[in-house]
Amino acid sequence: MSYSFTEKKRIRKSFAKRKGALPVPFLLSTQLESYSAFLQAWTPAEQRKNEGLQAAFNSIFPVESHNKFARLDFVSYQLGMPPFDVRECHQRGLTYASPLRARVRLTILDKESSKPKVKEVKEQEVYMGEIPLMTNTGSFVINGTERVIVSQLHRSPGVFFEHDRGKTHSSGKLLFSARVIPYRGSWLDFEFDAKDFVYFRIDRRRKLPATILLKSLGYTPEQILAMFFQFDTFHFGKKGIQFEVVPERLRGEIARFDIEGKGGKLIVAKDKRITVRHIREMQEAGIDKLTVAEDFLVGRVLANNLVDKDSGEIIANANDEITETLLETLKQAGIAKIQTLYTNELDQGAYISQTLRMDETTDLWTARVAIYRMMRPGEPPTEDAVEGLFNGLFFNEERYNLSAVGRMKFNRRVGRTELTGANTLSNEDIVEVVKILVELRNGRGEIDDIDHLGNRRVRAVGELAENQFRVGLARVERAVKERLGQAEADNLMPHDLINAKPISAAVKEFFGSSQLSQFMDQTNPLAEVTHKRRISALGPGGLTRERAGFEVRDVHPTHYGRVCPIETPEGPNIGLINSLALYARTNEYGFIETPYRRVAKSRATDEVDYLSAIEEGNFTIAQANAELDKKGHFTNDIVSARQHNEFVLAEPENIEYMDVAPAQVVSVAASLIPFLEHDDANRALMGANMQRQAVPVLRAEKALVGTGIERTVAVDSGTAVQAWRGGRVDYVDSGRIVVRVNDEETVAGEVGVDIYNLTKYTRSNQNTNINQRPLVRVGDVIARGDVVADGASTDMGELALGQNMMIAFMPW
Repeated sequence: MSYSFTEKKRIRKSFAKRKGALPVPFLLSTQLESYSAFLQAWTPAEQRKNEGLQAAFNSIFPVESHNKFARLDFVSYQLGMPPFDVRECHQRGLTYASPLRARVRLTILDKESSKPKVKEVKEQEVYMGEIPLMTNTGSFVINGTERVIVSQLHRSPGVFFEHDRGKTHSSGKLLFSARVIPYRGSWLDFEFDAKDFVYFRIDRRRKLPATILLKSLGYTPEQILAMFFQFDTFHFGKKGIQFEVVPERLRGEIARFDIEGKGGKLIVAKDKRITVRHIREMQEAGIDKLTVAEDFLVGRVLANNLVDKDSGEIIANANDEITETLLETLKQAGIAKIQTLYTNELDQGAYISQTLRMDETTDLWTARVAIYRMMRPGEPPTEDAVEGLFNGLFFNEERYNLSAVGRMKFNRRVGRTELTGANTLSNEDIVEVVKILVELRNGRGEIDDIDHLGNRRVRAVGELAENQFRVGLARVERAVKERLGQAEADNLMPHDLINAKPISAAVKEFFGSSQLSQFMDQTNPLAEVTHKRRISALGPGGLTRERAGFEVRDVHPTHYGRVCPIETPEGPNIGLINSLALYARTNEYGFIETPYRRVAKSRATDEVDYLSAIEEGNFTIAQANAELDKKGHFTNDIVSARQHNEFVLAEPENIEYMDVAPAQVVSVAASLIPFLEHDDANRALMGANMQRQAVPVLRAEKALVGTGIERTVAVDSGTAVQAWRGGRVDYVDSGRIVVRVNDEETVAGEVGVDIYNLTKYTRSNQNTNINQRPLVRVGDVIARGDVVADGASTDMGELALGQNMMIAFMPW
């Protein structure tokens, strides 16, 4: 093993039984990558992805005037150089930020022309305010103080099905509900009540029968019944009423008459319950029609409208209950065939049918008016207002955004193979949700676990900043719309139309006073790293301390390798503020992933796959401490593993993945505790939290026993200074190191000298001492990445919290 320059000065003996399959990743990558994707500062304008600032601009522009004769288009944006560097911003009490300029194009159409004809086009760069920049260590300098934007763990957009656990009604009956949560827009809820009627709510307002929503989408009662029910068919003939039998549907029913097979063989006697054996016998006997008495039809529900052939008049409507009087009318009208709804008490409830009967609306218009009155009570329902409100609820991209994540989760939940699609809801989407809800009530399917990490996603800095920037842009859009009408008359330029103040104010407000923008915990390097890797369920759009119950705070099986089960505060925030596990990362959708070694034919390979909580449930995963031979084969016949989030004992040939390291389960702070597995969980929690409170001393003292991650924490926190390039040390004093760079690492035309200015006796946010000390001497040869200077609480490039105690041991 090759040692770096500082590692050679203090060689550590590793007692690890096996080498890790994966080195510890860069600890601040979540923050840095997220904000870099938000800015896309170094990406050419035409190659930028539709995310971050680019997505915010695209969602607001183009802006059109009310008369449609002027339009403002967004072309591109660029970030200028920050006027001051980080150190100067600290000293002067300024914000470390870049000026943002957007190139916009104003197009004015000719009003006199009969066809749309362009009169003039003006393009200009417009100042859009300042965007704070992230330092190399993942923090922001706002008004001279360092702040951290904590990532938020919130409920993923998509569709969720749950029940009330029998708490609502005194009978303890389970009331099922479904909720469609968009990224931006109105929430749509469906729910059962104690009488088994299906209702819907928009934005938790007054509930209405669910069939009103289906009618407002353009479905007729006949179509609604056809979507949710199977039909029984009856023929009226000279021999009486013939019933088309589907034997499977008779299971569990009590026979109202003798059922006989061919040759008069009795299969089911009257008043006996029909069993699976009876059904098999009926199928073998080939019974497909039965002659039934008229009273067999009474009480059944019609599936279609019945029309008199002669007069064209509707005799009976779909969803009407058949009575003896109605039967007589049908006979007299010469109806030859009717279809009724197939329902039973066990697994085919008549929920939609009975809701439809309760629903007083008659057609699409009355249904939409009912929704309008619920959303805007007291306002008169004019045609334009009703149409505008209804189409704006779930079908307009400007007001409703399910997002790529929401669409993926929605499609996966309703059983579609295609995971992409429109970001608004379709009629089919709404019908699918109601169908699954009815199936749950019928006893088929499973509800969702909202604490599963497959149903919760991380909003990192970039996404939070983008949302805030979009809020500022939306305020600007309103003002621009007003001014665009005067653009031609007053000969205005684009910069006259756009006022950057609302954008700056929204961004300033977020970075300065948001609940997720926090004063950085800078007591020691570990406190810094932990703060940047923190995940909070609180904040705007998240939970509140008072409302959060026990389940949300509890450790969930999907936390394994994703969120640390140990490190969380002890007070009212317990379980709501967590720490990212050591190897965890977030994927493109914001779900937390953790790495696993692939196992092929009972042998652990060096291939590593990152799995999200959703994907992990499909595999059998062995633990990191499973014994392997030199070639990587499992040595034991039975291995402790996890399957469907449960601990099981599995045979080696059934194992598909294996943990990459034992420390994978815990966070950075917990993985710094030696022999953590021997600690009591409560004390480990206190230990992990209290390490962050260790005050740096003037002479840091190395830990005698470590866990091997001390160097990583010291370097990744940015406290210890790393060499940018290799070379020979030319000059060293207490505040400055000069390195002559190796020829092969220099670029033509540059000086070839790296100068490291060290921080001397500076105050941290918590009033502790930050002081960097050089570790190299003149003439030393260093390589890229070597530690050249120690910082607060580091010793020879290793994290060194606290002091080693001198103990006198007196055995008598």
